[in-house]
Amino acid sequence: MKFGVVIRNMGPQSTRETIAACARAAEAAGFDAAFVVDHLAIPPDQTEGSGGRYLDPLTTLAYLAGITQKIRLGVSVLVLPYRPAVLMAKQVATLQELSGERLILGAGVGWLRQEFEALGVDPRKRGALTDETLAVFHTLFANDVSSYEGKLIRFPAFVFAPRPARPPIWIGGSGPKALERTLRFGDAYYPIGLQPPEIAQIRTYFQEEAEKRSRPVPELVVGGMIREGDPAAMIDRIAAYREAGASFYVLGLGRYADADVFRRGVERFATQVMPRL
Repeated sequence: MKFGVVIRNMGPQSTRETIAACARAAEAAGFDAAFVVDHLAIPPDQTEGSGGRYLDPLTTLAYLAGITQKIRLGVSVLVLPYRPAVLMAKQVATLQELSGERLILGAGVGWLRQEFEALGVDPRKRGALTDETLAVFHTLFANDVSSYEGKLIRFPAFVFAPRPARPPIWIGGSGPKALERTLRFGDAYYPIGLQPPEIAQIRTYFQEEAEKRSRPVPELVVGGMIREGDPAAMIDRIAAYREAGASFYVLGLGRYADADVFRRGVERFATQVMPRL
């Protein structure tokens, strides 16, 4: 099983010094990946815990790529309807190129209506925009020259360079639409809050559908928070997800106070939990 950890790119923990120290600590502890989250325009009534301060996720990952060597870098998850598809594809390709192809692209439809309004995006179209953006990503990363003619996204032929390997796409969300989106566009499915029996059911469904569609079976990603005290319960819980079919676990450390607290958390997890799994 592989392991990732979320680094806070929001609130008072999102200083240059703190996020750098956290990324280095995660890499030193042996984590496979570090993740940041995506918000661009937080309304005043949604600022608890962050004060409304959020670093742009792709820019933050570019900074972290420059100060790390091996750890993979991901967004958990990038809200695709917030950004123009071609611009976003260029940013993703640039980050993938300059990081040495270490990017993991989590992708989601978004949920915060006020944020859509602040960005001038119709939330009713978020699913359709997400699907077309994912189609654009697949098209651009597969061809030196591409054009696209969709219902919501259109562009004439242009040269897409640099064109590194497309980063793996993890589809976030829940419900039938997210499952279908994963089968159409995703390399992995990253739901929130599902229990091991539900993960096992999805795994079986993906196996059946992947065979019908002649495509690889999407991986399953789960996540959770660290717990104090005896790690046995956490080990048992993660092991249950592994047995259900999950192959990647993303650890959250909550609102850690500073880089030292983060470092102790990842070191504890790396020494007491990861070797048992």
